[in-house]
Amino acid sequence: MTDDAPRARSIGQTEPMIASPRPEVLRYAAFTEDPRGGNPAGVVLDALGVDDATMLGTAARVGYSETAFVIARDVRAGELDVRYFSPEAEVPFCGHATIATAVAWAERHGTGLLHMHTPAGLVEVETTDAPTGLTATLTSVPPKVAPMEPEQLAELLAALRWRADELEPMLPPRLAYAGVYHPLIAAATRERLAQLDYDFDRLRVLMAACRWTTVQLIWRESTDTYHARDPFPPGGVVEDPATGAAAAAFGGYLRKLGLVAPPARITIHQGHDLGRPSLLKVEIPPGPTTGIRVGGRAVPIA
Repeated sequence: MTDDAPRARSIGQTEPMIASPRPEVLRYAAFTEDPRGGNPAGVVLDALGVDDATMLGTAARVGYSETAFVIARDVRAGELDVRYFSPEAEVPFCGHATIATAVAWAERHGTGLLHMHTPAGLVEVETTDAPTGLTATLTSVPPKVAPMEPEQLAELLAALRWRADELEPMLPPRLAYAGVYHPLIAAATRERLAQLDYDFDRLRVLMAACRWTTVQLIWRESTDTYHARDPFPPGGVVEDPATGAAAAAFGGYLRKLGLVAPPARITIHQGHDLGRPSLLKVEIPPGPTTGIRVGGRAVPIA
């Protein structure tokens, strides 16, 4: 009897459970040219037939802040369904895993424009091959910016163990969105940003209640250069070395508050305090709802 031949079943007998295939996981560091830097991401380029439980279990086994799972709709047209899992839950969108996925895909299928259908919406990613290596640039979903409730801000500062007088008044706290929500808090000094010692459990409870993905902490070096740190307790991760989704949200924040004159470009340095330096290039086009572009390198991790 062949494997696909019908089998007789007794009355009341249930169908045997078919285990989801164990996917092949690639490992890439995004927003860096050095695999020892950037933000590592797992990438599964063929997740056809992989169920949710296996995706979550795979992400937990890999242990990175996110792993991306791809199901190709049309390989030649670059039409892909992409889902993202942290070690503890699915997230609607992840910037660094998107960059890693795009570079991994381009290495195998060639450069060009990818249309990634994510739970947060359509994200287009352009891959190019330069002398320094493959680069990917995503265009976010339309960003949103909203005020933060005073009670939320007070609890956030308490969980971070930051004082209100340590904030940068020219960059007021806001909620920023470019696929997922991030509260954005700006430090007045680089020293305040460097001293990150927060209450993990308290911040995790607050972020779960508010449905925030990461907290983006910013320090402005100049009008076009910023430094960032992103706590990520909802994913079971103390800190993200590079956060593309938050970078896109920050670009929308700067445009919304009139802190840049589009078209504008900024650079975000992240991960230096973790020993995994990352470089994120952000392009802010004109228009209140135009997507923000975030680009960078990605390299395989041995």
